[in-house]
Amino acid sequence: MSKRDELITKYAADLKEKCGVNADMDLLTKVVIGCGPSIYNADAATVSGSDPAELATVKNNFLIKKLGLKDSEDLDKGIAAVMETYGKSNRNKYRAVVYYLLATHFKKESVYK
Repeated sequence: MSKRDELITKYAADLKEKCGVNADMDLLTKVVIGCGPSIYNADAATVSGSDPAELATVKNNFLIKKLGLKDSEDLDKGIAAVMETYGKSNRNKYRAVVYYLLATHFKKESVYK
């Protein structure tokens, strides 16, 4: 099993255990591939839900640039909802899991098809 496959399995388990979501493995795999090499870097692989600069990066680089959403208050609400789903007390929020949840929250799975 490759390192990426191991990470995908770990992310799917995180989605199920911490978020109560049964992952669409095809979509999750595409989201992970879309994250590129950042998933192999301990710092870049996670998202700090309490760091405004980190959340702004998620909003600008993922929601606006990748998913093609227009900047609005709804994006901030969506990020907050995903952080709540993932668990505020959960320190390790994996970027791929956050992106997966955001893509499904905003019904933008088609970006990865």
